[in-house]
Parts: sequence; C-alpha cells; structure tokens
Amino acid sequence: MNIKLNSLNKKIINCKKCPRLIKFINKICTQKRKQNINEIYWGKPVPGFGNLNSKLAIIGLAPAAHGGTRTGRAFTGDKSGDFLFKCLHQVGISNNPFSNNLKDNLKLKYTFITNILKCVPPNDKPLSNEISNCSNFFNKEMFNLKNLKVIVTLGKVAFDNCFKLYKQKFEIKKKIIFKHGNTYVLPNDIIILASYHPSPRNVNTKLITEKMMVQLFKKAKKLANF
Repeated sequence: MNIKLNSLNKKIINCKKCPRLIKFINKICTQKRKQNINEIYWGKPVPGFGNLNSKLAIIGLAPAAHGGTRTGRAFTGDKSGDFLFKCLHQVGISNNPFSNNLKDNLKLKYTFITNILKCVPPNDKPLSNEISNCSNFFNKEMFNLKNLKVIVTLGKVAFDNCFKLYKQKFEIKKKIIFKHGNTYVLPNDIIILASYHPSPRNVNTKLITEKMMVQLFKKAKKLANF
C-alpha cells in the first residue's frame, strides 16, 4: 500500500471525533449478531481500500453494522457486498466474486472502494456534523487518487453527499437529479455515475438487478478507460 494512503488509513482508524458513532459501534461489537456471535468485530472506523492508481472510485454512505464494522473493509461480509462483488467480478473489476474478510486475497483492478462516512450511524442516518467531520477523510482519499476519472455512487444518500462535498469546491450550475445510470461531469472532468444501492431490499424488489448493475459497471469501466 502507498505510504500516503497507509498514513491516512491509520488516521481514519484512530478517529474518535463523533462520540455518538463510537458509542454505537461499541454497542454493535458487544451485542453482535447471532451468526457472528463468536467473531471478534473490527469495531473501528473503516477506511477505503484499493490502490492509488485507481481510475474508478465506488462510494457508499457508511459501513454496514455487521458488514464493514465487523470485517474492517467496506462492502465486505454482508448481502449488499455479496451482490456488488458478484457484479464487479463479472466485468473484471474484482478478482473474486465475493468479499468475506481482510485476508481473502481480494484484488481490485484500477478501483478504490470507500464510504463517505467511515463509521456506521444509528438507523443509517448520520448527523450533518458527523458527515462534516468525516468529509476531510473522504476528500483526502479522492485527492490522493491522481488518476481518478469516474465515481460510482451507490444510493441516493451517497450521491447527494458526494455532490455536497464537491459543491464546496466547485460551482455546479446543472440541476442534479438522482436516477440510476445518470452521469454528471464535474468541473475537474471527473464523472459521477449514479447507481441504486445494492441493498437486499432493492435487489429483492427488482429496483436493481444483476443485469442493471453489470451494465452500469461496464459503462463505468468504459468511461474510466480501463
């Protein structure tokens, strides 16, 4: 891992700026989920993963309570991640069709995966000051990706907050509407591509299908030119 990214990840992991979130993480790690009762939970903020040569960034809102908060890696060990990596593997972005833990030898091709918020919030609803506290980490992750061309936002909340952060840097006049497959070009030429979140609810109701997600990541790869 690059020294800059490694240093940033250490700062993320050691962050304790949001007492409400730290308290909630401790509660999750103490109570656990029945099927994971004998596991040791990660129980800390969850940094992004990938490499600094990434042309594509995949952005969620926050780690899952018994996914990333348990495993220590975003979109790992939960059903949303299972669906995501199955699709990423089909288009050649991931070397494996699944992501179980930090030592499962998962590798991504020119791709970086992270969340805007590094800690799981109660009811998946972060407070504005919590997003503000974490925005510094997210901004640094994106800034460190010097070859970044495309950002795929998973879900409307991630989409809205991603734009909120970029609006602090740029004047964006075009009306921004969340719709699966919509693309927007930022003033720095980075493309934001909107996607429905691969949550079990969205998958079960067919709001998002495997075919839709595979097509979207094929489009993302083409736009990112890899």
